[in-house]
Amino acid sequence: MKPAAPGTRSTSPTPGPQLPLTLRYPPDQRLDTFVGATAGTIEQLQALADGGSDDWLYLAGPGGVGKTHLLLASCAAAEAAGRRAAYLPLAAAVGRLGDALQALEGNDLLALDGLEAITGDRGDEVALFDAHNRARAAGSRIIYAARVAPDALGIDLPDLRSRLAQCSRITLTPLDEAGRREVLRQRARRRGWVLEETALDWLLKRVERDMAGLTALLDRLDRASLAAQRRITVPFLRQVLGS
Repeated sequence: MKPAAPGTRSTSPTPGPQLPLTLRYPPDQRLDTFVGATAGTIEQLQALADGGSDDWLYLAGPGGVGKTHLLLASCAAAEAAGRRAAYLPLAAAVGRLGDALQALEGNDLLALDGLEAITGDRGDEVALFDAHNRARAAGSRIIYAARVAPDALGIDLPDLRSRLAQCSRITLTPLDEAGRREVLRQRARRRGWVLEETALDWLLKRVERDMAGLTALLDRLDRASLAAQRRITVPFLRQVLGS
């Protein structure tokens, strides 16, 4: 399947797991909504998305720290700047990465998520190495994301390890309580409701730290609040989520 118009491209060249198109660039996942980035991180990603930087980036950090958020946000920023962008979760292309990457050639920005999914697969490692070189020659940019640094990935192909190590690295860490509080507050506000401090305190004692968990929780509360026509209060939270 070849890339189509911006905002409608598939991330997989053949039938198989794909990211739902309606969820590619959710409103919550923008560069300016990311909480807890180290100094300069958002500026680096924005410059890369705009085409104002030749730097290639490698995002490293454990699950749930926002790597996918930043990849999708960078693609959204690139398309807002009139550039072609594509996001690919590598777990959806294991064993056929060469075909997937070929289908995405011609994009100005590629966001490749979950490098650990293809480690140890010789064919996929070679395909990624070749695609990396072709993108460099074509003037495209790539943002990689993985749970660990390149030298800890377990990549067998030395040349690929070398290419990945040459990327500028951004290390992401889990949010502290203040960061999680701000995420909940911002995302509730974008849904049109206000979380009182008592409700925030109650939630923060019971929710996971990861961004995906926070987003899923707010989506659930949003639906429940709309259905019940009730504000998000501690009694309502107890009713929906249990004690």
